This record gives sequence, structure tokens and C-alpha cells, in this order.
Amino acid sequence: MKVAICGAGITGLALAHRLAARDVEVVVLERAAGPREQGYMIDFFGPGFDAVEEMGLLPEVEDVAYRVDEASLLDERGRRRAAIDYVRFGKSLRGRLCSIMRPDLERVLRTALPSTVDVRFGSGVTGVEDLGDRVRVTLTDGEELEADLLVGADGIHSTVRRLVFGAEDRFLRYLGFHTAAFVFEDEEIRERVGERFCLTDTIGMQMGFYGLRDGKLAAFAVHRTPDPALPSNARETLRATYGSLGWAVPKALDLCPPAEAVYYDQVAQIEMPSWSRGRVVLVGDACYAVSLLAGQGASLGIAGAFVLAEQLTQAHSIEDAFAKYEELVRPVVTEKQQVARRGARWFLPANRFLLQARRVFLRAARLPGLERTLATAVTGKSTALVTNLKQGTEIRSR
Repeated sequence: MKVAICGAGITGLALAHRLAARDVEVVVLERAAGPREQGYMIDFFGPGFDAVEEMGLLPEVEDVAYRVDEASLLDERGRRRAAIDYVRFGKSLRGRLCSIMRPDLERVLRTALPSTVDVRFGSGVTGVEDLGDRVRVTLTDGEELEADLLVGADGIHSTVRRLVFGAEDRFLRYLGFHTAAFVFEDEEIRERVGERFCLTDTIGMQMGFYGLRDGKLAAFAVHRTPDPALPSNARETLRATYGSLGWAVPKALDLCPPAEAVYYDQVAQIEMPSWSRGRVVLVGDACYAVSLLAGQGASLGIAGAFVLAEQLTQAHSIEDAFAKYEELVRPVVTEKQQVARRGARWFLPANRFLLQARRVFLRAARLPGLERTLATAVTGKSTALVTNLKQGTEIRSR
């Protein structure tokens, strides 16, 4: 079997790794000229953590992870108003949590790919033709490539989804936020941040900072806006939107790099009635983005890729594989999307009452025995998606 994967991000690379391990011929097509360097820190846990462990890559992931003591909410003068203790939070997840930059996680997956995987940067998809028993893909340079199936792992603004399933606005649910991330340098702010993730404790908009190994800082920003349209200049929008915030924000905005070095996007979810059509299937944010409000996009992308690979190499037909993959993953995704929507008002309070209520909740959650309450509120129900799949495979093989 030959599989073409559109997207060399976290999900596409995880799928390529798993399929190649099962002796499937894989070609990965990526529109960008090279690996993405922009992105923010993610808390990596859940079914994706289980999948990475099963793939034998957990030591490499933990090796590039960052130590975070706590997430501190600071007022305009830098005073700590509330916090999440990461050590205790991690214990509530049985220690199966690490904080890692998205580009670093991609690098681990990309480096671990077998030499048999054909990764093509600068190769975008411009056309898809389902031929019944195979699929023909047209690339940006005019080349035509045929495979047994095409997987769209190309993110929330998926080209494969648009070409095969229809326009983006049919499936995208905008959640009312824009988000951004960039990297800058400042020794004073780096020293004040230490091993924390420092966030402004503010209404309607929020900026956060965390230190990187090379002495640089990564900035994360999110704000409420009813307009889903993206700005023409991300840097200028950040300066105009967040300029009123205090503490270290004004200095960070002065040091913000040019717009092309800033990650900027909507906060949104993708909801689709079906994740496959003919010889084409979607995975990860392309069909079930949960948004940063859920905080598990990378985890669910890897887990979904893991499940899809298992089904493709075990099912009697591609159709059966697609159906079983969706049957297993969709309930988990639906629950995480609902958790994100319910938690939006606490993620970024829209008024002072909600701001104060969040402080009270976080302080109460630090009391002995209540760590699990906080973990459930943030992460939703625990899922053994990958673990159960592995156990089922072992039983069938006996």
C-alpha cells in the first residue's frame, strides 16, 4: 500500500512514522519550503502521550521538554494573583505531562522517521482526483502522484479538505478569539519569568511569557474579537491590541519581530459530518481541531494518526479502516471540543466578576485533595484511546 500524506506537521509526521513502521510506502507532501519554526509551548498529555510512548519516542520528547514550576497569573504591576502548580497538576495526571514547544515536538517526530519515508518540502497539493481504486494528486510544480489513498493532515486551514469536501466556512466554528506567538530576547524579563509560565491576569486579552533554553523568551497572546478576519500585519495588530497591558508587555511588544516571524491565527474548531470520502481521509486539526482552549490539539492529532495507522494496517478494506478510525476517535474529539467551549469564559474572562471568580477557583484548587478537580476542569475526561487499542490488538493476536 502507498499512502500520500499532505502536511509535515505533528499529525502528518506521527502518521508517517507509524505507517512506515508497518512497512507501508509513505510520501509526505508539505507546501512550506521547510520545517515550521513558529509556534507556542504546549502541555502535552493524554492519548498522544500514550501514542508517543508506544512509538518508542517518549525519551526523546521528554529530553526536549521544559521544566515549568507553575503558571502564574500576574496583575499590571507583576504581582502574583493566582497560579497553577505544575508539579501538583502533573501528579494528578500520574506524571504523564510535559511542556514542549511545538517545533521541538515536530523535530523529534521528523528525526525519527525511517529513511524509507519520502518527505517533500515545497510540494503543495493543488488537485485531487479519486480514481476508485487509487487517488491522483496534482502538486504545485505540476507533477502528478498516484497512491492508494490520500490523507489530509494539513491543519485547520486544510487544502485537502477544501478540494475534496468543500469550502472552509462549511466546517469552521469560530470561537471568538485570535491568538499569536513570537520569540524575542530580553535578559531582564527572562530573569523575572524564571521557570514559570507568566500570564497577565486581565480581561478580554492576555499575554504570557516563558523562557527558552537559548536565553530567549517565547510570547503567547490571545484576545477576544467578534471578527474572525485575520489582520494584514500581525505585528502592528499585536502592538495596537495589547499596548494597554502592563507589567512586561510594552517592552515585549517593542521587541516583537517582523510580521512574517509571528504566528497568528483564529481560535476555532472544525466540525464535519464525515472525515473521509472515497480514497481520501482527514486527520488531526484538518477534521477535528479542538482549539487551544482545550489544549490537546497535538495530543489528539498524534493519537488520531496512531489509530488511523492501526486500522489501515489491520482492517479488511480501506473503507472499514476509515469507519473504525472515526468510530473510535470521534467521541473523544466531541467531548474535548465541548470542554473547550464550556471553559472559554474562564480561559479568558470577559468581565471583572469572571476574573475574580477564576482567581477564587484557582486558589481553592490548591487545597489538598482538589488537584484532580482542577485537572478535570482543564482537560475533561481521561481517555485510554491508545491504550485500549493496543490491548485489543494484543488480544486479537493471541
